[in-house]
Amino acid sequence: MADNDWKKRLGVVYSTDPDFKYEEVHEEEAETLKPSAQRLTVSIDRRNRGGKQVTLVKGFVGSSEDLAELGRTLKVRCGVGGSAKDGEITIQGDFRDKVTELLLKMGYNAKRGN
Repeated sequence: MADNDWKKRLGVVYSTDPDFKYEEVHEEEAETLKPSAQRLTVSIDRRNRGGKQVTLVKGFVGSSEDLAELGRTLKVRCGVGGSAKDGEITIQGDFRDKVTELLLKMGYNAKRGN
């Protein structure tokens, strides 16, 4: 089934070569740094969010699984929703101080932005 997944090949032009094999390019994820080597910035953002405030944690270097786990931990500790994708964690509401404190307790090198 995976060999015939047409959605992954939508941008590919048809080839008349009978020996043509489509090969996907896989990007390797960065290796997750230990918490003391991470340099995280905790800031607030209001742009393109309908006037709502969100807390952003930027600067995470590592795999998407580790980012999701850290985001899940922060969301649970703050008791709110959010998301973790594209190297940044979004937490609903203004929790800059609390998130910075939690990250420092976890051993991360975090600082509070704007």
